Parts: sequence; structure tokens; C-alpha cells
Amino acid sequence: MSITAKLSTVNLNTDKEAKQAAINDKKIRYGGDVVHFSPGTDIVREDGVLTVSKQAQAESKYPQWLPTWDPKLRFDDEPRFSHVDRGFFADPELKRLFPQGGDHKLKNLTPKLGTEVEGVQLSQLTPEQKDDLALFVAQRGVVVFRDQDLRDRPLEEIKKFGQYFGPLHIHQTSGAPDGFPEFHIVYKRPGASKALENKISVPAWHSDTTYELQPPGTTFSVLSKVQKQVETHCLLMQLKLTSAALSQGSIQRKNFTPETVHPLVRYHPVLGKRSIYANKVFGTRIIGLKQEESDLILDFIQFFIAAALDLQVRANYKPGTVVAWDNRTVYHSPVFDFDYDAPVRHCFRITPIAERPVGSKEEYESWSPNGEEKTVEEWEELYAGGVPDLKTVLSS
Repeated sequence: MSITAKLSTVNLNTDKEAKQAAINDKKIRYGGDVVHFSPGTDIVREDGVLTVSKQAQAESKYPQWLPTWDPKLRFDDEPRFSHVDRGFFADPELKRLFPQGGDHKLKNLTPKLGTEVEGVQLSQLTPEQKDDLALFVAQRGVVVFRDQDLRDRPLEEIKKFGQYFGPLHIHQTSGAPDGFPEFHIVYKRPGASKALENKISVPAWHSDTTYELQPPGTTFSVLSKVQKQVETHCLLMQLKLTSAALSQGSIQRKNFTPETVHPLVRYHPVLGKRSIYANKVFGTRIIGLKQEESDLILDFIQFFIAAALDLQVRANYKPGTVVAWDNRTVYHSPVFDFDYDAPVRHCFRITPIAERPVGSKEEYESWSPNGEEKTVEEWEELYAGGVPDLKTVLSS
């Protein structure tokens, strides 16, 4: 049976008009942590765009990558499309990406997950090498590239690099470089994270933006600046998108996606394998179960992910590091294990969109962007008598 359950993910936005009005009137309580505007240190430009302080701009080695929040910009959700992963076009032996006798060096971080690569410059890859890269990232889950120059390349060039793997996602609330809303900026100011004000630890294992109908696939995180002491954490920083994101200082540049239903067990079209796709950061419940039953299963999955050290990898970030990972099969979590008195931490994320999550090869091959998506109520009715067989799912 290809589908065991359906996970309904929902963005918990309420009273949008009131929140947007508060933002426009600058009466909102800002959080100023990682991806949000901070009125205590940041500024509003004459054109109404929110950005970091003039001092921060003057001190930045990468001002082109500093975050801005433009309340005037509004975007619709990305149109549906049939995603054909570039990994389908790869050389199965990856000889174009790693030619025999090349200068590259590969070191597996663990036997099951993660590889560190030296001697491969992402900005110089040919289309054929990018195809191999897509397959390699899917196979290893996480790939850490050292001594990269992506942060030094023109933004338009980096945008085209990301678009090779799929249309780029525009985040609903986080900061983005001026004129390039397709990039997600992580800008952590000095000091303790506000996420730790009421908690002693903040594990939040998740896959990015799973509330979207078509979430990300091959994804890249690029480190621009970090403290002198090399920082270690799990892939990248990312805060959950709920109504709290607005109440803590972000603008709303996109209409919030309505409730979306994804399979709890997801099929990967390139690997031909299935993996758990449960995301309690954004998810709300499992279709066909009562809330307590759903919570029990999702809590168990979340605990298992956090506790299974043999399924985890930690990558050392340093300037010039780029981490590529497959958002369909790999979770990540923030880890606040850095010196709070250290300078700014500054990263950006390149987020290509992939296929609509499905539970089987048959569903992947039959899905069409022109088809009608079932409503939550229709999924509830379909699962009312238990888990349906694949034929019923495809024909309904």
C-alpha cells in the first residue's frame, strides 16, 4: 500500500488584515531574531523599505546580501508545474561531476548521511555537472562544499544557478536582498536568540515550507559571515511560519497558502524510494485520525528524529561553506550553540521548488498541474473508512 496516511499542514495565520495594518502603522511588537526586522537596531529607509542599521551596512563585507523587507511588494503563490528533477539526467556514476583523476576530495561524514567535498566550485559547474550534483545530493542527503565563491558572485548569476534546479521559492515573511525576493536571508544579530527566552532548548526538526503545495527539493545554504570561532550547527537556521512570524516583525509579501494535505510517507521520484514526511513545525494533524491519535504519532516521529543520533549529521560552517541538501528526505533543526557575544551571523538560502509530494510512482506519473486538488474535507471523507487502496486514491 503506497499511502499510509495523509498529513494536513496548515499555516496558522489569523486576522491577517489587522496584523498587516499594525505592521504598516509600525505599532507591532518586533522580535528582531534571525529573519525579522528589529526596530531597536534596524531602520526604515525613506522609500519605506525596512532594512538593517546604517552601521551594520557599513560594517558588512556583503552588503548586497543584507536583508530588506518591502511592505509594498506582494506576490501570488508560485503557479503549479510538473517538476522534472535534474537528477533524472545525471550520469549514474557521477563521472562528469567527479571525473577520474580530478582534483576533488570526498569524505563521508557518516556512512548513511552526508559528504564533504573539496575541489569542486559550484559556480563553475556545467549543466551536465549540475545534473550529477542533483543526483549526488539526493543520494547523500546532505553535501558540504568548502571554499565556494557563490557569496561573491552577482546575485543575478546565483539566481540563475538556483533556477536550474527549479523555480525559486519566495518566502512569505523573511528578509531578502534588495530586488531579489527569491533569496531567503538569515541575519542573526549579536546576542542570545529570543527563541531561548522562554525555553532552555529549541529543537525544531523540519523540512522547509511544507505548507506549500509544491515544497522545495535540492536546496542550498550559503554562509557569508560567521564568528571567528567556527560554528557548528545542523544545516541552517529557520523559524516556523505562523501568525507569530508577523507579530515578531516580518512583513507579509505573499498570500498565505491555505490548508494543504501531503502524504505522511513520500515518494522520491529520482531515488524511487519512500521516506517519512512528517513535519510538526508546520503540520497540524494526520487525516483520518482523531487529534489525540495524530498528536501521539507525530510526537513519536518528532522524538525519533531528534533522538536517533545514527541518522543525524552536523556540519562545521566556516566562510565560503555551501551546504546542499534534499528537502524532501532530510530534516534540519536550528542549534544555538554559538557565542552570543560574537559578531553577526549572515547566511542566505537558495530554494528551488520541486514536485508536489505524493506517495507513489503511480501518483507522481499521473499528477497534473491542471488537475483539481482535493479539499481537506474530501480527504477526510476518503479516509473515513480507513486507509484506501491506491486505485481508490487515483480514481477519486
